[in-house]
Amino acid sequence: MGGKLFLKVFLAFWLVSCAVLGSWMLTSEYFASRPVQALEDRPGAGPRPHRFIPHMIYNLQTTPRESLAATVKATRERDGIDIFLLDERGADLLGREVPKDVAYVADRVQGARRRAYFSAPHGHLIAHDLYRGDMGPLRAVFYLPQRDGRILNTLGGNPLLRIGLAVLVSGLVCFGLSRLITRRLKALQLASRRLANGELDTRLQVRERGGDETDELARDFNSMAQQLQERMQQQKRLLGDVSHELRSPLARLRVALALAQKDPHKRDTHLARIELEAQRLEQLIGQLLSSQAEAASLDTQRDLVPLLRQLSEDASFEGRELDKRVLFSTSLASACVLSSGDLLEKSLGNVLRNALTHTPPASSVLVSLTQQANRYLVTVEDAGPGIPEAELEKVFDAFYRVDTARARAGGGYGLGLAIARRAIAQHGGDIVAENTGTGLRVSITLPCMDSA
Repeated sequence: MGGKLFLKVFLAFWLVSCAVLGSWMLTSEYFASRPVQALEDRPGAGPRPHRFIPHMIYNLQTTPRESLAATVKATRERDGIDIFLLDERGADLLGREVPKDVAYVADRVQGARRRAYFSAPHGHLIAHDLYRGDMGPLRAVFYLPQRDGRILNTLGGNPLLRIGLAVLVSGLVCFGLSRLITRRLKALQLASRRLANGELDTRLQVRERGGDETDELARDFNSMAQQLQERMQQQKRLLGDVSHELRSPLARLRVALALAQKDPHKRDTHLARIELEAQRLEQLIGQLLSSQAEAASLDTQRDLVPLLRQLSEDASFEGRELDKRVLFSTSLASACVLSSGDLLEKSLGNVLRNALTHTPPASSVLVSLTQQANRYLVTVEDAGPGIPEAELEKVFDAFYRVDTARARAGGGYGLGLAIARRAIAQHGGDIVAENTGTGLRVSITLPCMDSA
């Protein structure tokens, strides 16, 4: 059957059709039956008509000829009803002038038709045949004066006005229903135009839940506009952060180049500096591209046990000068997951290098691998100062640093954990950070290959 909008449209067309047909039928039936309704019992309307007409016909047939004029006069004075008695030629037996309307309705009583009705501008006429032994066939015409208002009289005598009234009523009903149905769609159209013109804070007024399909559409539009606004804000922040991050290595490159040109004797030193800054710039650009990479298909099988063992050995080699070690432990013989190329390797490597950077000299980074139901849990715990509780979630945002004044050489670019979170999410896993009191623990969960 569809939703509530379907019912609204269905009922709208149904009601409009009923209004048109009903108004036509009611007006037609009403005005066509006015002569009969005029004879219905009404307070102050004279005698009871359903008895009055047969009774008067009987009296007109049996009353002596010399008393007919008195009977007709008494009826007019008492009930306000004129009675015309017409012979076969259409002349009034009482010698009165016959109005055109009376003659017209009397002429309609012919052959097998014994009764006729006619609505005149000022009243209604009922013609009926009767028979008198002394006069032969006659026709009695009862003229009932109009007791309704001027508007009803005008409508009763003009069918075009009745049709116009029915069209007007149905038009008003259609307009109201159409406005009710399309109001939300019109508001959605205007809101879409404002959104397209850059007004990203455009929202539609709608209830939080319930309603019909138009309410659901309005809520979906608000959700889309909210996400679009957030994405645009993220893009603006990203552009601002990228421009900020690129400005520093470029500035150092220009300084090193200027010094190399001014001091030829130390050109090798300055060229080495230029090479270092170029490497940093290349690394930053690579990380930016990695952080914005689209999701790739998981088509490669990786075993976490040898992968984490190799990453831990490489990280320990990097931290040898400061007596930093990375210790890996697991009771699993293998832990296979689905990955995409070396994406998982880079992500885990970023987490390990981040922990190695923040753990103090002569300390260890503990890496463990366990299985919980159909997921693997990788924990990386350092012995550093930790992170304020309010900023634990922010460490996974691009370019975020707890210590914004930290040197680039020690702090990196703030993209390692952001890249790791994006990659772990693409693998169907989760990554969270928590303080242990003696450092920071990063927990990574990945689905087992059989359940991926």
